[in-house]
Order: sequence, then structure tokens, then C-alpha cells
Amino acid sequence: MEKQHITEALWSGTTAFKEYPLLPGDIEVDVAIVGAGITGISTAYTLAKAGKRVAVLEALKVGSGTTGSSTGNLYAPIDERLHSVETKFDEETMRTVAAARTAAIDFIEKRVQEYNIDCEFNRVPWYLFTTPETSSQNSQVEKELEASKKAGLPVSGEAPANFPYEVSAITNIAHQAQFNPLKYVQHLAAAIVGDNCQIYEGTKVTQVEDGEPCVVHTQHGKVTARHVVMATHSPKGIYAVHTEMEPYREYAMAVRLKGDPPAGGIYWHQMAKQHHSVRPYSNAQGNFLLVLGEPHRVGHKEHNEDSFLKIEEYMTKHFDVDHIVYKWAAQNYKPADNLPYIGTSLTQDHTYIATGFAADGLTWGTVSSMIIHDLIVGKENEWARTFDPKRFTPVASSKKFMQENVHVAKHLIKDYFFYDKDVQLKDLKPGEGKTLEIDDEKLAAYRDEEGKLHVVSSVCTHMGCVVHFNNAEKSWDCPCHGSRFSVEGEVLEGPAYDNLAKPNTTKNEQ
Repeated sequence: MEKQHITEALWSGTTAFKEYPLLPGDIEVDVAIVGAGITGISTAYTLAKAGKRVAVLEALKVGSGTTGSSTGNLYAPIDERLHSVETKFDEETMRTVAAARTAAIDFIEKRVQEYNIDCEFNRVPWYLFTTPETSSQNSQVEKELEASKKAGLPVSGEAPANFPYEVSAITNIAHQAQFNPLKYVQHLAAAIVGDNCQIYEGTKVTQVEDGEPCVVHTQHGKVTARHVVMATHSPKGIYAVHTEMEPYREYAMAVRLKGDPPAGGIYWHQMAKQHHSVRPYSNAQGNFLLVLGEPHRVGHKEHNEDSFLKIEEYMTKHFDVDHIVYKWAAQNYKPADNLPYIGTSLTQDHTYIATGFAADGLTWGTVSSMIIHDLIVGKENEWARTFDPKRFTPVASSKKFMQENVHVAKHLIKDYFFYDKDVQLKDLKPGEGKTLEIDDEKLAAYRDEEGKLHVVSSVCTHMGCVVHFNNAEKSWDCPCHGSRFSVEGEVLEGPAYDNLAKPNTTKNEQ
């Protein structure tokens, strides 16, 4: 029986990682880029090509974060749909979104051709559709069809003859794309390293000082730069945009089928409050079918493992599944007005952010690289104003903005003051994690399957919310702004710089 890879993405299980050195000490460059996913590596490419001296600082490995956990789909529409942009803004903004994202797909294709990158890049259709059982959502599909026409996309309302679902309504957009995102960023990173660009892995950034110059502090030295790019999905530290984004977790699965997979394409099955995204993928190991769905706010689901079960149930209902090979989850940040934040922030003139991508980060990350390049070199960019983090959009964003901040305040109060004081460390069963309070110390405790206890502070180091246990991935997740930590307290992702504190006293086996 083929090995099942739990909480490991298909891409990381099938892609070789090139290694890069630690930062060797203090250095000086034109641009310091924090994060080596598709945003960071694409930005490094554009700036190094422009003659800038660039240093990319990555805490883990190139592409090992959200980029390596995505499904590898590239498309002009967005997670919240193009018609929502027209509703919140206007037709011109919607056309800008579609044009920018289409240009990003073309950018990726050109890099694949320029460097002969073997990442299974293929042009495929994107489908948004309903089936008879979800036909109550037909209007959503029909609205997207009309919006796509207005946006100038190559769209039709017809399903191909070999479509793997019985269709009630469909939006069919041609000339979108799929690839292996981890292979792409790994090969692009290797291609750009040289006189103008260096990449440093295992180099965790601990602080960024904006100024003239900027100073980026790491565990291995500091980087002095004229500009800093926060390419970390959610910017590290405290930023105004954190109050305007909702952190979400989604679940993915790669399976083997008993028969042939469906034809290449991006299949979005529209449902009442979500969609399931399905795509085939083939490599030297054979054929896979991938599905992504079951989103929920980070730190809000008591039994995260249930999400994997629902994904499995969906796959077995619609396809002849032989067995599951990979299961993993990925994070995204939904912006208040459905548009990402790309550019300088409210309080920092020389630090650029790229965030709020929702589930569309591969394409938005590439758009970000083009915008940030132009801003740094002083070139006019036709999209920059639309995605400026300093934009003021009260009509489009006020409802979500208020909901997000009321939500954060509620968790700060409820979780911080109302612990279950009856739970003791000795009560924890293998595989169980709980937050508790002992001698006025707020703890996050997990007992692994071997019976060993892991105890850290339950107070998130970002803004003081209390973390919640994620039983599917064995992590501590912050419900406020999406920081995630290992059971040992190490930062996994999100805006937090610092690990969870070690408790003063654990009373480990009491």
C-alpha cells in the first residue's frame, strides 16, 4: 500500500529542495526581501533584473510556506468572485483585477519559458459550476459569467462534452493555467542567484526598522537596505492591515483514482457557503486528483480533523477514489474589501507589504512583484492605486472591518479571562491539547501519542490573544490574526515574530 503523507503537501513530497546558506553576518543591499515564496522570489527576480542588489531572507526553505501548500491553480477570477468587486467598487476596478491577474499568469509562463523550468505548466480552462443538488446557487454562477464578459475574459456558459460533473449552470473561462508551484519557485530562485541576488535560508527575521536606511535584524546578523519587502503572506509585526483581514484555513487532499482523472482544468464546484476546488495533476509518480475546501477561520474549529473527513466524503461521492496519498492544510487572509494590499503601509515609507490575497495568492503574489518593482524603481504602475494599502474604502470594507475587530476584541476578553480551571495537566490524554491556567499562569499543553507533555504559554506573542489547539495539524493557532505555533511554541506562520514563551513552572506530570 502506498504511504499516506499526513499534513504534507503533494508538492513538498515530490519536489527536490535546493539548499541555500545562512546569512553570513551583517550585509548591505538595495532591497531586503523577507520571505521566499512566490511573492518574494518573483520580486527578487524583477528587482535583480533592474540592477538592484537584493537579499532574500527565509526562515525555513524556499517555497516551503503557503506557496508550497497551494493547489497550483492560476486564474483571472478571485476567490470572492469578480462580480463582488463590481458590486463593491465598479466595473473599471473589476476590469483592473482581471487584467492584473491575467498579466501575472503571462508573467509566470514567460519565466517558465525563459529558464526552461520543468514545473508542469499547462494552459487549462477554469470552471465555476453548480450541479443539480447545488442549483440554488445558479445565480452566483450566472453573475460571474456576466462579470467575466464585462472584464474581457474568454468566457462561455457551456460545459465541454467530457465534463466530470452533471452541470446545472457553468462559467467556463479559457486560457487559465496550472503548474507545480514549488518546482516553479525553486527553479526561479536558483536561476536568479548571482551578483545582484543572494538567498539566505534558515535566517529568521526578528525585527524590521523602517527608515533611511532600513535595518532588518535576524538571528545571524543584520541587513541594511534602502527598501524592505515583507513577502511573508501576512506582514510580520504590527500593521494596520491586520485589522482589515480575516485569517482562514483550508484543507487539501491528493488521491489516486481507480480510473483516469478528468481532463486538465480548474473545477470550482459552487455550494451554499463555499466551493470545492478540484484539479488533476500528473508527474513521474503517476496521476493524482487534488481537492481543496472546507474553509474556516483560524483557531475557530474545535475538531480540525473533521475538515479532512468532509473533503474525503466529497471526493468519494464524486469520484472513484482508490486511496488517499497526501493530506494538508493551507492558510489565507481575506481582505475587508476583497482586494489585496500591495505597496507601502500607513506608517512606513520604505517597507512594502503584499498581503490579503485570500485563496488567490499565487497570482496576487506575482502581481505584487510587478507593482513593487515599479514603486521601487520609480516607474508608473497602472494597478498600484487600486491595491494601495493606504486606500480608503469605507463602503466596500466597513462591514467586514467592524466584524473583524469586534471578533478580535471578543476573543481577547473571552479567552483571556475564562479558562477551564478544572482541567489539570494529568488529565490530558495522548493526542489531546488544551489551554488551562495553573497558579495564575496561562498555559497551552499537549500530550503526544507517546505520552510526553509539551507545555508553553497560551498567550500569542503578536497581540496577546489566547491560542487554540488544532488537532489535525498538532499546532497552536491564534484566532485573532492567524499566527500559528508548533507544540514546542515555535512560530510556524503568521504575523508573530516571537515563539510562545516557556512557562515558569509546568508541573509536568501533575
